[in-house]
Amino acid sequence: MGSIKPYAYSHNLKGAQVKPLSNDGRKVSVFYNGPLAQSAGGQVYLHCGSGDTNNWSSVSDFPMEHRSNGWELSVGLKTGNSLNFCFRDSHGNWDNNNGANWLYRITE
Repeated sequence: MGSIKPYAYSHNLKGAQVKPLSNDGRKVSVFYNGPLAQSAGGQVYLHCGSGDTNNWSSVSDFPMEHRSNGWELSVGLKTGNSLNFCFRDSHGNWDNNNGANWLYRITE
């Protein structure tokens, strides 16, 4: 795979953007400014896992870092070539892209 520098965020897809942080695409930054970021729901978490969109593995929740215009977090893909993710806040509200979640996939 050729160099993908300079790294830039993808276009905004219903409040979520992804930016690769490494040439192999395995480390990424996820930025979120969707409905949960607009409400007073407290902390926003990235809920993510790898693998098939219908069968996530290595599922984890990570607190995101608040920015002036949304929430951001860097994560790495430990297994597989896809990162499935959605968001929740500290009050139990979810943004799962209307049930579709979001998917970042490394293509080779």
